[in-house]
Amino acid sequence: MLKEIAALGFTHAELSHGIRILLLPGILRAVEEGVIKISSTHNFCPLPAGITQAAPNLFEPSATDPKEHDQWLRHTKRTLDFSAQVKARVCVLHLGSVKFWFFPPSRKLKAFLEKNPATVAQTDPKYRNVLRKAGEKMRSRMGPAWKQTLASLGEIKAYAAERGIALGCENREKFEELPLDDDFGAMFEALGENTPCGYWHDTGHADIKAGMGLINHQDHLTRNAPRLLGFHLHDVNAKGKDHQPIGTGRIDFEMISSFWQPHHLLTLELSPRTSPEDVLASREHINDLIQKRFG
Repeated sequence: MLKEIAALGFTHAELSHGIRILLLPGILRAVEEGVIKISSTHNFCPLPAGITQAAPNLFEPSATDPKEHDQWLRHTKRTLDFSAQVKARVCVLHLGSVKFWFFPPSRKLKAFLEKNPATVAQTDPKYRNVLRKAGEKMRSRMGPAWKQTLASLGEIKAYAAERGIALGCENREKFEELPLDDDFGAMFEALGENTPCGYWHDTGHADIKAGMGLINHQDHLTRNAPRLLGFHLHDVNAKGKDHQPIGTGRIDFEMISSFWQPHHLLTLELSPRTSPEDVLASREHINDLIQKRFG
């Protein structure tokens, strides 16, 4: 697997949340032999025993159930141990969600947009009213889950710092997932100045949220730029499907690249169905932007 990635011209790879335990010996051998370097990991990596498919939300840091929390903590620490073993700089985390067993607030947003496909989500007054009510419902329910997420980060930040691993708190694409997009700044403030936690920007997730009228992509990046650790780079097509090759969709990567700094990690996060040719084209597109940005 890693030899194939290296053969495409990549010097570094992210080990994501689909890495089964049986792959570890080969991964460690590839790292030891210098086939490739590991830039980042994505919780949970490796997957818990018996899990054979990508499962980043198998256990959530927002879970108030003690048993689920213990599992999240155990497997997150295991990921951090493995991250240190392969000399990764960042571990990317999902930060949980708010559970609505019936009638989640996103249901009305989706129904409105399906019924009114020409809606301009950023300005349509009727849609903005539906969005406001959905946000109020979300905030009225999220308190215990958000408190638990902050407590969970507090439990692992020293463990990560001791291993030299930064924690990349990723923006999410679903309405009920945490953090709310306006809450990243307050979260980092609550975690303190010396926290290893930083912001990890997923371009596709941000574009989906912008399409829902929840954020302005550029403004969101501007607010969180001081805490940026890295990017998951992928495009979104006209139907709203993400993990598409760079330059084939609607995302303005010129704008995205204006936020890049030399210390940021840039990770192509493409669909498994992406052809090698499209991977190479995406890599070249990003390299052209890097050259334009940094010379």
